[in-house]
Amino acid sequence: MASFKIEGGHLLSGTIVPQGAKNEALQVICATLLTNDEVIIRNIPDIRDVNNLIQLLKDIGVKVSKEQQGVFHFQADELNLDYLGSEEFVQKCAALRGSVLMIGPLLARMGKAVIAKPGGDKIGRRRLDTHFLGFKYLGADFRQNPKTEVYEIAAKQLVGTYMLLDEASVTGTSNILMAAVLAEGDTIIYNAACEPYVQQLCRMLVKMGAKIEGIGSNLLTITGVESLEGCCHTILPDMIEVGSFIGMAAITRSEITIRNVSWENLGIIPECFRRLGVKLEQRGGDIYIPAQESYEIESFMDGSIMT
Repeated sequence: MASFKIEGGHLLSGTIVPQGAKNEALQVICATLLTNDEVIIRNIPDIRDVNNLIQLLKDIGVKVSKEQQGVFHFQADELNLDYLGSEEFVQKCAALRGSVLMIGPLLARMGKAVIAKPGGDKIGRRRLDTHFLGFKYLGADFRQNPKTEVYEIAAKQLVGTYMLLDEASVTGTSNILMAAVLAEGDTIIYNAACEPYVQQLCRMLVKMGAKIEGIGSNLLTITGVESLEGCCHTILPDMIEVGSFIGMAAITRSEITIRNVSWENLGIIPECFRRLGVKLEQRGGDIYIPAQESYEIESFMDGSIMT
C-alpha cells in the first residue's frame, strides 16, 4: 500500500493555485448528456474520479476530445443505449460514486437509465433516496434488483411537479434538476441545495437554454423545454482545497498566497478562519495569508468558542 512520510517542523512558502472543483466537475460533465450539441468545459481537475467519469461517458458513446490541460469538448449525439444495460457498464458505475449523476440526464433525454449502487469514497451513510424520490415525483418508475443491486429507471415523459426534498442534498438536487429541465411543465424544488456547485450547474444549464428561477436559493422553479444546446462553461476553483491551504498555512505559521480563489464563492470559509484568529487579505482574486506567531480565537457572545 502506498504511503506518505511527513517530516514536520518546516515552514511553507510561495504561491499555490487550487484545481477545479471536483464536485462541480462531476455534475457539469454529466450535464453534457442533455444535448446533441458540443459542450466545452474548462478547468476540469485531473483526478481519478473525474477521469473515470469521462471514460465512462466515452464508453456510452460520447465523443470526448482534450483541447489542452483541463479543457475538454463533449458531444453526446450518438449514445450507445445497449451498453447501458451491460454488465461492464454496471461494474464501472459501481466503482464510481459520481456515476449516479448520469441518471437524471439519461432519464430526461433517453427515457431510461440503468445504474449500479455507486461506490467511491466512504463518508458515512450517503443514501440515494432523495434522487429516486425526486425522479418518482417527476413520473419515473424504478425498481431495484436485490441480487445485483442494479437500479432500472424508466419514464416515457417526465412531468413537472412540486416536491419538498427530504434533505438538501447537493447531488440529489443536481440530479433532479437535470431531469426536470426537459420535463413537461413546471417543476418546483423546495429545500433544494444552494451550494456554489449547484449554482454553477444551474448557470450552465441556463446557457444551454434551460429556464431556471431561484438560483442561489433553496427554492428552484424549472420550466421544462423541448431541447438544450451546446455551451462553454468554466468550473470554479475547489473551495475545499482553498480551505485546506489556508489551514496548512495557519497550522505551520507560514506565509503563502492562494491564487484565483473566486472569493465571492467561498461562502463563510474566510470568516470562519478569521474567527479562529487567522489573518487573511484579499488581493484581487487571490488570498494572502501572512505568517503569524500566535492565534486568538474569537468567542461568541455567551463566551463559547467555535467547535
